[in-house]
Amino acid sequence: MIRVLVVDDERMVCAHLRALLSTAGDIDVVGEAYDGAEAVEQAVARRVDVVLLDVRMPVVDGLAAAERLARLPHPPKVVMLTTFDLEEYVHRALKAHAVGFLLKDADPEDIVSAVRVAAGGGAMLAPSVTRRLLTEFTRTDAAARHEARRAVQGLTARERDVLIGLKDGLSNAEIGARLFLEETTIKGYVSRVLTKLGCANRTQAALIAHDAALTTRSPVNDN
Repeated sequence: MIRVLVVDDERMVCAHLRALLSTAGDIDVVGEAYDGAEAVEQAVARRVDVVLLDVRMPVVDGLAAAERLARLPHPPKVVMLTTFDLEEYVHRALKAHAVGFLLKDADPEDIVSAVRVAAGGGAMLAPSVTRRLLTEFTRTDAAARHEARRAVQGLTARERDVLIGLKDGLSNAEIGARLFLEETTIKGYVSRVLTKLGCANRTQAALIAHDAALTTRSPVNDN
């Protein structure tokens, strides 16, 4: 079972998320919290796998809570709940190792799927959201572009193909379909790409790909 903590200062939102997630046979909502400090305490006490974390909260907001959660010895996966009205904070959340952003008005099926993907180590951004983040929030200065291009030089051609898939917001299965490779093979490539780039999650790797201006797949088919 995937152990989930829902965090929002509006108790009705927590109740809605609990009711929704409890309909999934493999998800167990083990707690609710109504501010960031309580979220960190419960995440530790209840040994949760995934935290659905609101951005705007009193006392300790979601961004500060995400930073505290990232410093835990065994940090849970964090998905920020947002309406995208706090654009200037997106990079701060990514640096705190949040695996993605979930719109509060997302379809119920997408919310359930998001928890499952996060628990499995995937990114929580739909392709359209990924493109929005990359367009609006990625650093565009020359130093950042140079750093990103230097970082991707250490990747093989196939790893660059996989990285482009991450930039496009694709799942492992979708990248595999694009490259005619098995999903398990893609999972291995993703792990190597994250390690080589020093990234904690797929979203951070996607941002590097954007800064490096990786837009076309490599014609070379290597390992």
